[in-house]
Amino acid sequence: MTESLASKPAPAVAERAALQTRSRTRYRWVVLAVIVVVYMLAAADRANIGIALPYIQKEFGATNAEVGLLVSAFFLFYSLGQIPAGFLLSKVSVRVVAPAAIGLTSLVTLLIGTSHSIGMLKIYRSALGVAEAALPLSMLSTINRWFPPREKGTATGAFLSAAKMGAVIAPPLGAALILLDGWRTMFIAFALPGVLLALLWWWLVPNDPRACKQVSDAEAEHIEDQTTAHSESVRKHRDFGRLDRALRYERTPLLDTSRSVFRSWNIWGCGLGYLLMTGVVNVLLAWLPKYLGEVKHFELMQVGFVASLPFVGGVLGNIVGGWLSDRILDRRRKPTMMISAVATCVMMVALVYAPNGLLAVSLLLFGTGFLLNIGYSSFSVYSMGLTTRTTYPVAASVVNSAGQAGGAMAPLITGFLLDSYSWTAVFIFLGVCSLAALAFVLTISEPATAPVEASAG
Repeated sequence: MTESLASKPAPAVAERAALQTRSRTRYRWVVLAVIVVVYMLAAADRANIGIALPYIQKEFGATNAEVGLLVSAFFLFYSLGQIPAGFLLSKVSVRVVAPAAIGLTSLVTLLIGTSHSIGMLKIYRSALGVAEAALPLSMLSTINRWFPPREKGTATGAFLSAAKMGAVIAPPLGAALILLDGWRTMFIAFALPGVLLALLWWWLVPNDPRACKQVSDAEAEHIEDQTTAHSESVRKHRDFGRLDRALRYERTPLLDTSRSVFRSWNIWGCGLGYLLMTGVVNVLLAWLPKYLGEVKHFELMQVGFVASLPFVGGVLGNIVGGWLSDRILDRRRKPTMMISAVATCVMMVALVYAPNGLLAVSLLLFGTGFLLNIGYSSFSVYSMGLTTRTTYPVAASVVNSAGQAGGAMAPLITGFLLDSYSWTAVFIFLGVCSLAALAFVLTISEPATAPVEASAG
């Protein structure tokens, strides 16, 4: 009798366990907060080069093409690392890969601050690209595992907003640090928080929600609920008539193998559009401070704040774009992509004729960032509607690899254009990139939010 009583859990313990099982926790939003902070720092580590570029160029006597190569070195190796990182994440836990990538990113950022030649800077910027390559895929893979389909658009929008927030804080903070003690101190200061964030990820973000003690059974079931994405019985899809026909809105077979991902034009078409739009983003990221200082003749702290405005607008654009895509357009991704491509082309033309006034330039750059980012997150979310949880990292690596290839080429091309022509040629080039992105987006299908499994035949 005593043994029987001892084997039963105490009533209070049993009651707490039952309550934990019944109640739905919200730990996935803690995970998203960690993702946002980590990626904001990573984005700042890559964005701070822009505010330092005029000082680096002056110290080493480099041409525009040479410093363009310095910028592009990061994005080239970042791009080359995407697909290997995708395969690595399909074999190794995100809980291992992400903290390692965070730590390496901080180490290399520290080394950039010790550089004493343009050659060393190119090597370290290339190494930074390798270090950061696994980060966006780790973040997106974590979102894919930790959020149900109806929340993925919102979570991905927050993740991409973090990249914009990093680009928001980097120019003014970088300018202040440069004024305080030079560009090398700026890089060293940006490197310091990374070690803490690597440990934070390890402690707070398990690979599997069910392996996390802070996640209740109810939240785990909510995360695993796929009915919104894969069942017509749960909700009636809105019919947009002519818009759907123009978008080629249709059910598509799930890409359930790596081979099917690599053979899908929808994936490659999305990637090529992303390539061109990322090129525009990275030129603004790297070259805008130089444009504001040399062409508009702003002081350094003015440059720092104004250069951040496209990314302030980008944060708002990501949020509005996610709301439009998820709520108004019933999770259709192509319309916001198309809006961004057309609007960005218009804004590049406007920048050709931009006045010199601080307020006018500020408003124009804020609007550029807002419109560009209405559909920017949709390029990353798009492949979620085509793939399984297993194949999504591979699809994301293809799209991200293409995007970062564009991010690598565009700053280098900008350097050559500046050496040979002027900023007008640069903005025309970026406008053409936006129109070409629109052309690629028009060629891909809009996957219905309830894709069907491929038939055996």
